[in-house]
Order: sequence, then C-alpha cells, then structure tokens
Amino acid sequence: MTLHGRGSSGTFSSLTRLPEEARHRRVFEMVEALQEHPRDPNQVLIGYSRGLIVVWDLHGCRVLCHFLSSQQLENVCWQRDGHLIVSCHSDGSYGQWPVSSDSHPAEPLRNCVPYGPFPCKAITKISWLTTKQGLPFTIFQGGMPRASYGDRHCISVVHDGQQTAFDFTSRVIDFTVLTEADPAAAFDDPYALVVLAEEELVVIDLRTAGWPPVQPPYLASLHCSAITCSHHVSNIPLKLWERLVTAGSQQHTHFSTMEWPIDGGTSLAPAPPQRDLLLTGHEDGTVRFWDASGVCLRLLYKLSTVQVFLTDTDPSDNLNAQGEDEWPPLRKVGSFDPYSDDPRLGIQKIFLCKYSGYLAVAGTAGQVLVLELNDEEAEHAVEQVEADLLQDQEGYRWKGHERLCARPGPVHFEPGFQPFVLVQCQPPAVVTSLALHSEWRLVAFGTSHGFGLFDHQQRQQVFVKCTLHPSDQLALEGPLSRVKSLKKSLRQSFRRIRRSRVSSRKRRPAGPPGEVQEGGARAERTGLQNMELAPVQRKIEARSAEDSFTGFVRTLYFADTYLRDSSRHCPSLWAGTNGGTVYAFALRVPPAERRMDEPVRAEQAKEIQLMHRAPVVGILVLDGHSVPLPEPLEVAHDLSKSPDMQGSHQLLVVSEEQFKVFTLPKVSAKLKLKLTALEGSRVRRVSVAHFSSCRAEDYGEHHLAVLTNLGDVQVVSLPLLKPQVRYSCIRREDVSGIASCVFTKYGQGFYLISPSEFERFSLSTKWLVEPRCLVDLTKSHSRPRNGSGPEKALGRARNSGSQSDGEERRPGPVMEHALLNDERVLKEIQSTLEGDRGSYGNWRSQRMAVGYSLSNGGAE
Repeated sequence: MTLHGRGSSGTFSSLTRLPEEARHRRVFEMVEALQEHPRDPNQVLIGYSRGLIVVWDLHGCRVLCHFLSSQQLENVCWQRDGHLIVSCHSDGSYGQWPVSSDSHPAEPLRNCVPYGPFPCKAITKISWLTTKQGLPFTIFQGGMPRASYGDRHCISVVHDGQQTAFDFTSRVIDFTVLTEADPAAAFDDPYALVVLAEEELVVIDLRTAGWPPVQPPYLASLHCSAITCSHHVSNIPLKLWERLVTAGSQQHTHFSTMEWPIDGGTSLAPAPPQRDLLLTGHEDGTVRFWDASGVCLRLLYKLSTVQVFLTDTDPSDNLNAQGEDEWPPLRKVGSFDPYSDDPRLGIQKIFLCKYSGYLAVAGTAGQVLVLELNDEEAEHAVEQVEADLLQDQEGYRWKGHERLCARPGPVHFEPGFQPFVLVQCQPPAVVTSLALHSEWRLVAFGTSHGFGLFDHQQRQQVFVKCTLHPSDQLALEGPLSRVKSLKKSLRQSFRRIRRSRVSSRKRRPAGPPGEVQEGGARAERTGLQNMELAPVQRKIEARSAEDSFTGFVRTLYFADTYLRDSSRHCPSLWAGTNGGTVYAFALRVPPAERRMDEPVRAEQAKEIQLMHRAPVVGILVLDGHSVPLPEPLEVAHDLSKSPDMQGSHQLLVVSEEQFKVFTLPKVSAKLKLKLTALEGSRVRRVSVAHFSSCRAEDYGEHHLAVLTNLGDVQVVSLPLLKPQVRYSCIRREDVSGIASCVFTKYGQGFYLISPSEFERFSLSTKWLVEPRCLVDLTKSHSRPRNGSGPEKALGRARNSGSQSDGEERRPGPVMEHALLNDERVLKEIQSTLEGDRGSYGNWRSQRMAVGYSLSNGGAE
C-alpha cells in the first residue's frame, strides 16, 4: 500500500535516538508502505521512502520501535508472528529487522543483495513466509542485475538452498502468495505463488519439486503471438477430437498436477450439442486449436511449424532448462510470447479436413505445408517441391523478402499434426488463398502472382498459372518493402484528383463566365469531399485493368460439376482474382486403383471477366436442387445427401460489389444482386451457412452469411439472392475486427475485439450463445488437500458446470439475460446485500446465477 503523504509530527517526537539531520519529518518524504500487524490490529508498520521504518501504536499514539536503513525504501512486510520485519530497497537489497520493545534503533539481522555485487534494480515487493520445516520462503519482485538483466520482469523464489528467478514476458503488476488460511496457525506454509502480469495470470506450485507452473483452465492468452488468421470447423468427429486432446495433453507434461487454486465460478450451461474447433494462426509460425463448442475457448493443442525451417532458434533448445552454474537462475514462465524470430514464419491461411485428418497451412514467405495426424512421435525428412508462379517469364524481378530455408535431413516431430511435404512458391510472396480436397488428395494455393495445384499423394505439381499483370509492380515488392509502394499509391491518388478536375471542367455547362467559374469551383470542392469519403461512400464503377494487384488470387474452390458440357461432370478448380477474373480448370483425377500410377491432369476450360473488375471474394457451385455442393468425404461418411447431378448446376460468383449467378456449363448470366452504391458497401467475407428450424428438427435452409466493410452482417437467400436480414455487428472503424471475422457453418461468427479477445455472434435462432454461470459473492478457504490445491467449501469451478458431490446449493438471486456490469444487476446485488446485512453469515454465502444471450438474431 502506497500513501503519498507524511506521518504526523507526533510520530517523530519520540525518535530521540535519530541523528539530528533525520529528526525532521520532511527528510523522510512520502510513505511507501503501511501494513497492519498480523496479530495485533493496534500496531501499524509505516515505511518512509528515505529509509525510516516505524511501528506505531494506534491505541497509545506512540512509537513502539523504529529502524533506520541507509538505502531508499521500496516496501516492507511482517513475519507471520510479528517478531520480524523484512524491508526491500532501491539498490536491490533486503534487510531483516528484529522487533523489540527497546526504543533504541535496532540493527538489521541480515542485509542481502541477492543478485549482487554489481548494481541491481530495486526490489519493489517482498514476502517472508515461514514453514513447519523451519526454512522460510523469500519471494521478491525485481532485484535483477541492472546492466545485463535490467529489462527483465522477474519474481524470485528462495527456499532451502534453491533459488529461481521466474522470467515473465510482460510487466509484472503484482503477486500474492497463497498460504495457510487459518490466521491463528503458527506457520505460513505457502503452497502457491499467484502472479498477475500485464498479459496473463500465472500460478506457480510451491509444494512440488522444481516449482512447476499450474495449467490455467481459463484466462487463456490468445495472442501469445499476434493472431494472423482464423479458421473454424464445425461438428468435429469424436475420433479426431480425442486424438487432438491426447496430442495436446502430451504437451502439458511440464505443468503441475495441482488444481487451479482460483475459483472462477461454475458453468450452468448444458453440454454443447457438437464439437467445434477454432484454429488461430500466429505470427511465430504456430497454429493453436481451441475448443469453441461452448462459451469459453479452451486450448486443446498447439502446432508449431518452426522446426521445418532453419531459423536463429534451435527447436531443440529448452527455454526452461538452466545449467547449475548459470546466474541469475532465470526460468521463462507463462504462455504469452509476443516476439517472433522471423516474420516470414507467420501463418496466413489454414484449411483442415475433419474427415481425413489432413491439414494445409500456408505462410508469409510462400510456404505451403501439408500435414497429417500421427499419434506417435516421428523423425522424418519433409519432402520439398518448388512452384514457380512466374514460370520463368522475363521482365519480372522479385524485390521482397527471401524464402525460408528448409531444414535438411530428418526432423523430429512430436505426436499430433506432422508435415510430410513442403510446397515453396516462387517468388516467396504471401499465400493469399488456400483450398484442400482430401478426397482427391489435392491442395491449391494462390499468391499475388498466380495460383497452383499440387498432388500431395504423388508429391508432385499438377500445374501453375501466372495471373500477374504487366503493371502489377506492387506485387513484386513484397509485404516488407512498402516505401516505393507508398510513393506509387500517392502518385496514383494525385493522378485521380487531376483526372477528376479535368473531367469536371469538360462537363461544365455553357453560361456567363462568372457562373461557370463558380459552378466549377463548387464541383471541384464536391469532388474533393467525395474523395475524402471514398473508403465509406463511393459509387460502383468500372476499374482499370492497370490497377495494382489485379493478379492477387482472393479465393480458390474445388467442385465436381458440369464444366465442358451438360452430359458429363468432372472435378474442377476455380480461382478468383483481385481484378475480377475467374479461372476454371477441368481436372482428371485417376480412380483409386490407379491413383498412384497415373498423374492428375488439368486443363483450363473457362475464363470469366466481371464487367466492373471488382475483386472476387467467393465462388460457389449449386447442384440441380440449388443446394451447395457437399464438403469432400461428407457424402462418403453419410453426413450429407449426394448432390443432384441430374438438373443443371449454377455458378455463384461473389465480388466485393455484387452477387452474380451463372448457368453451367454455358456460363451465361442468370441473375444478380448489387450492393447499395450510395452506402459504399463492399463484401469482405462471405460463407455458406445452414440455418436450422427451431420447430422442425429435420428442416433447414442454406443461405449466405455476408460481412461488409461497414461492419454489417447480412443474410442473403440462395438461389434467388434475396436479402433477408441485416444487423450492425462490428464498428465500421474497426478495420482489424472486420478483417479477422470468420463465419461458422451454422450461422455464427467470431471476430477479434482486442489482440486477446474474440467476440462471438449468432445469426441463427437455433444456435445461440448463452453464457450461464454461478458466481459466489465470497468464498471461505482452507488448506489444500493432498497437495492438489485448496478445498472448495462451496464447490469447485468447472466448465462442465457439475455440482460437487453431496452438496446442496441454496439458490441466490437469479438474473436472466443481463451483463454483470448492468446497472440493474448492481442494484439487485446492492438490495440483496442490504436486505441480509443483519446477518453477515447469511449473505456471504449467497450465489448469483447469471445468463446472457449473445445472439444477434433477435430470437430468445
């Protein structure tokens, strides 16, 4: 506790033993610490910044004893019995002072600089805790050697000859030690250290050898590394789920078996009807698998792609390993790690097939990895194939970052997803689109230069297609070289201004010169105002083929449909670019019995150029019943009906500015839907969602879920393209939130509202997100049982919402559909406390059941 004030003059009147220059209260400056005696509430410990420590008797208004340190004081603490005071100082030292009734200033029993003798940073907080074994725990924050480790955020634990400095990757805000709960107990007997860092909450087990961390059941740090992409998969098969959970549990062997000692409440939500996964790609080359079945995200498994490549960090290095002679004895703890060794490792696209267990992951430097699930650890070489998207065309020179160098020879992989092939795009530009068809064993990838198709069963390239326009110089500079790009975009902006001025002068009406000049100036001002509002308000107009990034491949899509004629369907690959071009390739995939003997053939069959050249953000094929084609292997697992191949198929192309349906195989326009031009809406995300009926279990419809640049979420019907509903979901200024949005298969969605938080919404009246929980107002504590954490007098907190055995719960005030910070909730809590204030023992055990519907569909 820090008080920015000074002690009363009576405090210093009895300090007659102090030197003359130290008797004036102004010398000691502000109060740094104020602590009550652990056994006697009439005694208060006061610590002043200049080093004076006073034990003050509140009842007698007098000084019982005082101590004078030669170093600036940071903090003080009592020993449990009140016979010892420990102070910490700005020079990285701490001292122990015996408490006695003698008015003479006592000398410290011990002065210690734990990380001396070189200059050290201040120790800002210290705890001195006793144990039955007689050897105390000394726990302090800071004190690291200033020159070499002054920027570290450390808390050190010293006990029985063992000393560890726990190193956190974010600033330590505070810490506390969980001890024996009975205040009359003779010893502290600490069992856990709880550290609140700026980015996470960490608990250290102090009873297990080595002081391992405790795995948190909640408060997961999503942005351990910056999130670069997301991918959602609904209704995961049980076998795949169990294999993921098993692989993830083997990554947590370094955690303590202690139960998480902090009770976050009890979930009352029913068991989720299905298993959902949210995969997040990160800047450091990792992919994290989150259980998104219920309200809270729970980390199941983490995949790292770093070991495939040669980087500055050896994957065999153990960050927690410390040599016996290393000083200070640092140990990295916590999951938050914002630093990436190489920005090229960043994950940009993820595609998981839940039926086959194949996973495709693409990154910033043009790397595409195909992985499969293996329950055993393995050591093997990753096969490498290069895909030259420029096809050795002359006149093009890549100016961006270099490719990542793959690690030669066999690489050791832990159980879980293990890569078996690496496709390296050349130039090594960011992979902008990715599609995987596990039934055909094909993976398609696209960049700003073109797209390609790879056969991951035969481990060979099928084809590459260059989409680069001669004027697309920006595409050759790469994401890490933007100076020239900025200059070019500025030049283009000024050219557009000049063109608008010229065109406005050409359209001036004939009339008196004064009126003409005035009208021209007014038109010019109007044009400039329109340009300033361009990101939000712009009319849909044809774009020039010379605009930059026209070859940028935005979407890839596999379909078994009628491409050449109406009598025979075949596998096909569709690609949409930033310049409004759609390419269609007919594929010949050999049957299963000859799959390894014959190569996959591909031939371009169609090329569609949208009139307005707007970027293509989505492609979809509808069968004869106007139903979207099923996912690969979905029909084989009897989870979907076979598509209707008798009626004519339709092709839906979604650009940023309109939805357009074409007939197949002739590719003639059938109908279209334009977005509102005056509002300047542009499609940012589009996905097919199945909307189930709340009344009839066997009825549902497929529609499009659409997110625009204005943050609106819309539902558009299929196949007639009729707008159904529209909601304001994300703030239009929240560019990162709009960019991070991902839809689910059943009409829900996720988007980032901060680097570490996902907001979840629902467009479906059936699939609602309703957090329901039970929270204790207060809770009594007792000692941990069998070394596994503290007993819960009122039950244990679990995501499953299970009750503790044989325990009856007295219902508390129930508040439906309300947030905890709602004023009505606060008033109800206040009235509850005021009504039961006569009996303290009654209201301290009250519980609150809280529920809140997060659906945006407006259905209860």
